[in-house]
Amino acid sequence: MESLNKRKSIRKYADKEVDEQLLTRLLREAGRTQTMGNLQLYSVVVTRSEEKKRQLAPAHFNQPMVTTAPVVLTFCADFRRTSRWAEERKAVPGYDNFLSFINAASDALLYTQTFCNLADEEGLGYCYLGTTVYMPQQIIETLRLPRLVMPVATITLGWPDENPPQTDRLPTEAIVHDETYRDYNAALIDRFYAEKEALPENKEFVRINNKETLAQVFTDVRYTRQDNEAMSRIFMETLKQQGFLWD
Repeated sequence: MESLNKRKSIRKYADKEVDEQLLTRLLREAGRTQTMGNLQLYSVVVTRSEEKKRQLAPAHFNQPMVTTAPVVLTFCADFRRTSRWAEERKAVPGYDNFLSFINAASDALLYTQTFCNLADEEGLGYCYLGTTVYMPQQIIETLRLPRLVMPVATITLGWPDENPPQTDRLPTEAIVHDETYRDYNAALIDRFYAEKEALPENKEFVRINNKETLAQVFTDVRYTRQDNEAMSRIFMETLKQQGFLWD
């Protein structure tokens, strides 16, 4: 898939709608992705209205593309539909637990990636929003997600109005382990991260954040322990609220 090798995150979109028939086709075709037990444990909420996009924006730290993209797609781990099916067919569902959430989240993320690959093939641009799991409660309230439905991914979607450079990636040997896991020593870390750390944009990133190393930018500025722990607590509480965890 050549388009995957050219993939870029697109945050600026042309003033052009995404045809509803095209979007429906891509969502349908993505349904052929692999799924646990052939249950398709996911749902997608399609947001086109300006009002709903404005309501979603704070949950995504008010990133501009949330309100400027023609479409925002929220992908959810969904065991509600399967549970309701069981209840309506004289079966007793047992999916209000963490394992079921993991299974549904895996299904939803696989479906999300397949959709993104299909969008690439059509020339659409998109940006994956990792913020979805930071403040899920706001998303749940805005989209009226019921029990056993949990947002796990969001993408903004539209026709590109920019051509940004591709972001760097670690070498393949950094992530592939033969037969058993090979732990990382100092020499391997030096080799695998040398190119990333040498990039001018990353050196500038270190400078403007007044740090000594690029790693410190990530640990001290972008993804701090304090923020990670606080958002972890929120996420776990939301999983309880949505029925996937017990006290």
